Amino acid sequence: MTDTVIDRFLRYVVIDTQSDPKSPSQPSTEKQKNLGHLLVAELLAIGLADAHMDENGYVYATIPSNVEKPVPVICFCSHMDTAPDFTGTNVKPQILRNYSGGDIQLSGDPKQVIRVSDHPALKDQIGNDIITTDGTTLLGADDKAGIAEIMSAAQFLIDNPAIKHGTIKLLFTPDEEIGRGVDKVDLAKLGAQFAYTMDGSTAGYIEDETFSADGVEITIEGVAIHPGFAKGRMQNAIKIAGAIIDRLPKYIAPETTTGREGFIHPTGVTGSMEKAALSFIIRDFHDEGLTAKEAILETIAKDVLKDYPGASYGFAVHEQYRNMKAILDRNPEIVDNAVEAVRRAGMEPVRGSIRGGTDGSRLSFMGLPCPNIFAGGHAFHSPLEWVSRQDMEKAVATIVELAKVWEERA
Repeated sequence: MTDTVIDRFLRYVVIDTQSDPKSPSQPSTEKQKNLGHLLVAELLAIGLADAHMDENGYVYATIPSNVEKPVPVICFCSHMDTAPDFTGTNVKPQILRNYSGGDIQLSGDPKQVIRVSDHPALKDQIGNDIITTDGTTLLGADDKAGIAEIMSAAQFLIDNPAIKHGTIKLLFTPDEEIGRGVDKVDLAKLGAQFAYTMDGSTAGYIEDETFSADGVEITIEGVAIHPGFAKGRMQNAIKIAGAIIDRLPKYIAPETTTGREGFIHPTGVTGSMEKAALSFIIRDFHDEGLTAKEAILETIAKDVLKDYPGASYGFAVHEQYRNMKAILDRNPEIVDNAVEAVRRAGMEPVRGSIRGGTDGSRLSFMGLPCPNIFAGGHAFHSPLEWVSRQDMEKAVATIVELAKVWEERA
């Protein structure tokens, strides 16, 4: 068994772990446990005697403290599943060694090209080894890069007992990509005080803020009747749904917003003449922004229904996650220590916000404050996904330095 970060990564990405939002089971796909079983075996092999996977697909392990003084227990977390947005079956990773610049043509699909104009981060990768797919699947750097980095850092700490550190917990979760990543995590068993997800992109980045997120379901009850006798009587639920979508503000969409701007985003539509359903995700960095966007959406639905007096609608909002910054600001040492670790690992730390969420968002509100640290991947959820070996190695170094910083400052 090889144990460099790139060897681990290549071993993990060929295991199909795609999650399924339509599945009611936990985890949503049994195949996620295939990676979980491998991780447990590898953790046991490097000497973490308590490594195990529970019935819900969570992998737990402990690196014991090697110092006498009390040190806060920290956890490093990554998710095992890949996104349902693009296939993760039969991944064929490709390694472009000593990247010399320019666009990257993917071998399995001539239409798939990683263009520097679309991926300016490639300009910082000259001379590095770039891992891509062949263009027919996603890669799985989100978040198998994070898993490989945590595993490699764990082995490094075990193999180098002169590095002083407190107790470190490891957690690998299923179903993060479909919003269920910590639904059944056992925080009492985990026993950590603070945590870090290794689930970001650009090297050196630390993210202590996420979107707040809600989901909205609009259900429409139309009036069904034979189309031959429909004049003045039919109220087609499919057309009502289409009218709602057509009136969505173009300036509050993912494709027209950036930075700290939130959005309304339709994610699904199903229906027949009699009944239809629309699914939306609402995103904003402030809870008031969520409320305002939900009000806009319901106003659109009401206005559309005025043209269909025989039809009716339902409007249901469910909370998904909240901006973790509110929690992390109460514990500034968590991010301060990460900033110092990134600096010691040879990078200039950059603090940022995520236009999305991580397991850390929900963990923070469950009582385990948890910012996000870079894992090095780019172009997530697509066949253009890529990561560099050197950035993964920087992430491993950051984990090791972070363990040292917590021990020194305890």
